[in-house]
Parts: sequence; structure tokens; C-alpha cells
Amino acid sequence: MQITSKFTIAVHIITAIDYFKDSEKVTSSFLAGSVGANPVIVRNVMGKLKESGIIEISQGKRGISLAKALDEITFYDVYQAVDCVGAEGLFHFHENPNIKCPVGRNIHLAMDEKLRRVQDAMEDELRHITIADVASDIKREVGSAD
Repeated sequence: MQITSKFTIAVHIITAIDYFKDSEKVTSSFLAGSVGANPVIVRNVMGKLKESGIIEISQGKRGISLAKALDEITFYDVYQAVDCVGAEGLFHFHENPNIKCPVGRNIHLAMDEKLRRVQDAMEDELRHITIADVASDIKREVGSAD
């Protein structure tokens, strides 16, 4: 089980857009440098954030900006926007449990609901954390390093 790095890249992008909005022209190349990732990956993640109405991309002087306030963007919004988890959910079940085995025959029945509850709990927690929380922590750290 693992959420793809697209999630942390997206949070990084959104936070950097806010942090540098008044001091830099924020472009995909600039963000790729901040993230330390291939610009193509950054542009793909940005495309998903744009489709979800989280960021705006302008070719002009403005560059990339946020379409929502940081406190209106939750981790869950980002998680949904960048498709961090496949259709099967967080937990990918092994493909061929042996139906002749009593455990193999019943493992889905015994686990599916429990795994769904775990995913629901995680997603509920994601709804309570905003990008503003991350930005605040970064600004505090930057301030304490000066």
C-alpha cells in the first residue's frame, strides 16, 4: 500500500505557488526546481490541479497562481485531484486466493470491510488538514532559520 508521490509533489507545488507569489514569477520550470522533479512530472501534476480548480495557469506575466485560498484546499482535495490511489483503493488485494482453501475462499469477506474502514478513516483525516497548515509550518521554519 502506498500513495503515489504525486500527492506530496502536488502539496509542494501548491505551497510553493503561495510562498513565492509576491517575489517570483512562478512557472512550471521554477516549480520543478523547487520540487526536484522532472518538469514533465510537475506539469502533469499541475494539469490535474488545474482541472480540479485548485490552481490557475496563465502564459502571461502572472504565471501560475492559486484559484482558492490555502485554507480552502484540504489534503483530501489534493488526494482526489491527483489520483493518488487506483480504483481498487488503498489496498490492492492479491489476485488469486485459492478458493479450495478455507482461508483463501473467505479472505475477501473477512477483510474487505475492514480495509474500507481504514481507507475511510484516512480520507476523513485528510479532510481536516489544509494546505494552510503546511504553509504555516514552512513559514515558521523559514523564520526560525533566519
